[in-house]
Amino acid sequence: MFEALSDRFEGVLGRLRGKGRLTEADVDEALREIRLALLEADVNFGVVKGFVARVRERCLGEELSKALNPGQQVVKIVNEELTATLGGETIRITYSAKPPTVVLMAGLQGSGKTTNSAKLARWFKSQGRHPLLVGADLQRPAAVEQLRTLGRQIEVPVFSEATDPVQVAANGIAEARKSGRDVVIVDTAGRLAIDAELMDEVRRISEAVDPDYTFLVIDAMTGQDAVSTAEAFHQTLALDGVILTKLDGDARGGAALSVKEVVGRPIAFASTGEKLRDFDLFHPDRLAGRILGMGDVLTLIEKAEEVFEKEEAEEAAARLMEGRFTFDDFLDQMQQLKKMGPLSGILGMMPGVPKEVRNAEIDDREIARIEAMIRSMTPAERVDPDLIDQSRRVRIARGSGTEPTQVGELVKQFKEVSKMMKRMGGMGSKRLAKSRRKAAKAKGKGKGPGGRTAGGRVAPKGKAPLRLPDLGAGGLGAPGGVPKLGKGGLPDLRDLGLGDDLPGR
Repeated sequence: MFEALSDRFEGVLGRLRGKGRLTEADVDEALREIRLALLEADVNFGVVKGFVARVRERCLGEELSKALNPGQQVVKIVNEELTATLGGETIRITYSAKPPTVVLMAGLQGSGKTTNSAKLARWFKSQGRHPLLVGADLQRPAAVEQLRTLGRQIEVPVFSEATDPVQVAANGIAEARKSGRDVVIVDTAGRLAIDAELMDEVRRISEAVDPDYTFLVIDAMTGQDAVSTAEAFHQTLALDGVILTKLDGDARGGAALSVKEVVGRPIAFASTGEKLRDFDLFHPDRLAGRILGMGDVLTLIEKAEEVFEKEEAEEAAARLMEGRFTFDDFLDQMQQLKKMGPLSGILGMMPGVPKEVRNAEIDDREIARIEAMIRSMTPAERVDPDLIDQSRRVRIARGSGTEPTQVGELVKQFKEVSKMMKRMGGMGSKRLAKSRRKAAKAKGKGKGPGGRTAGGRVAPKGKAPLRLPDLGAGGLGAPGGVPKLGKGGLPDLRDLGLGDDLPGR
């Protein structure tokens, strides 16, 4: 969503980084471009004016004059002000001392209110809570049935009755108390536009359930209309926060940058995809970092921790370092990587990724093609790739819909990685040896065969040995790296490498 804005910011701030001394004219020129970039992104005019004024004041004050590197200091100031514009801090959800905690969902029809009610229920469930969904949208045909379907997917019960929306909401609270549910999410009806009837119904439901949180669901694709909608609802309901949907879309993103400052309420959650798991707390600092091309390492780590099992990851890293890593291990790692989402989205969170690589169209089907080749191998071939001769390459290619040359290239790359990692494991490093000694000392174990410490750890605790596709001729960190596939149209296997960086990478 913020690609165009991010490109403009990177261009402006990139020129400032290289300057050892900044004049007032340099700052004014940069701010003119920043102002234009924000307006083109459909950010509210008042928000843009305030943002630029605050940045200029700080850049021309003592803060910048005392900086060792003025260019980098400007980037820091812009990042901090952008974070403040987006809301400053991540919202902290507190729970009612007398359960249940009631959440009221409001919004226009088509904003994704029902789907995000289920996403929010899934999020509460991941926090160890026991939510109940209440279907009080009796206006839209099949709205309650849609909620029931989503509830079954996340194993959360749904309460509704064919009566009055206000009565349904009140009875839903009673049902939660009776069944021991500690969070209630009330899905209300929406309209195609704001009208008196909609506002009156939502107001009466709010009075009946006395919600702890009232969230407005807004479609981020609607631009400035989203801000107007938030203002109208806030006058009636006293909102506690906003849930922005479709942040993975191709709109300009002005709503996300405007809503906090105009409405005075933070963005609480963000929906970044169609799947129920594509939903989480909104982190202003992380989004600011992504807009400025700094990446979002924390979100990347959280996604990895969700899908990578720590013990399995450490065992895989140990096998890799000892030269026992097989195609089956590699296939398991690729399956976990896919659970993190599209590769293009993962690359967008990585700092230092060249713009050409980040904006490239990455075809995830290439990964599926590698999977198909591995699945077409016999169990013996996956363990010992040396068994794969010309006739076997032909058979594997036929089974996977690829060419024998592609199979040969995959096997060759896999062998190279295995040999490199085996040499690294044999030579060892001071850091690895120290880690193993400390682990052995902690567990009271001696040394095993070959002088190696038994029970040593080869990956930091709690982190999976994950590396992502390089996709660039010179690697992700190389300036001006251009998206490029390996021989046979497949990604270089070393660029899908696992564990620590390889020599020379």
